[in-house]
Amino acid sequence: MELLLFHTLVAAHIATGATGAIAFWVPVVGKKGGEQHRKWGRVFTWALLATGGFATAMSLLSILDPIGTHPHLEGRFEEAWIRGMFGWMMLHTAILTINLTWYGWLCVKNRNNHALNRTRLNIWLQWLVIAAAINCALQGWLIGEKLMMLIAIVGVATGWTNLHFLNKPAIRREDWLKEHVKALVGSGISVYTAFMAFGSVRILPELALHPVLWGIPLSVGLAIIIWHRFAIDRAARQRRARVEAAA
Repeated sequence: MELLLFHTLVAAHIATGATGAIAFWVPVVGKKGGEQHRKWGRVFTWALLATGGFATAMSLLSILDPIGTHPHLEGRFEEAWIRGMFGWMMLHTAILTINLTWYGWLCVKNRNNHALNRTRLNIWLQWLVIAAAINCALQGWLIGEKLMMLIAIVGVATGWTNLHFLNKPAIRREDWLKEHVKALVGSGISVYTAFMAFGSVRILPELALHPVLWGIPLSVGLAIIIWHRFAIDRAARQRRARVEAAA
């Protein structure tokens, strides 16, 4: 029964994750601010929130019964390693995905009233991802898995920088735009990393830790974020120049 539940969660996780992975590219490469951007942005947001929710449930089951949920890995990896990688680290990445998706959605939703971003849920999610990251690093240290300690840096940095932005008394248009892009592209990175890294476990488990599988989505995502930040800054300078010229 437990394995059936786990496989059901995996199927739902794959379905919503694939939906989000496809929807991700429409806002990224399409016209910004248009109807299609908003429509597919909503699809991406709700798909990724569901994906993170399913991943959270999967990770908790893996923590409780690592061998029962991953019988194909029995004899190939130690129980503590399976619990660490597919329990504690997946829990961290699941919370990180939910955090980034919700935070990025609120940034654009409340673009005209920054104070509305400071909801209890949004603040709580920042501290939760920091706590999950610290625990992930600790669990990685206990089993000697450096990858878990490295990935934890992302969670701590995410929670800290998000809190810094949320505590700003006032923001400019380019501020919320940059945070919106950073967060939702970040959640896109997480879903592609999950497909490439965690998904490889069922085919070639040894590839799950290969740095290339973790590096490709991260490199592409960072390039997208950097390109959009430059575009946002350029548009902001042009807008200020027009205002000054009109004055």
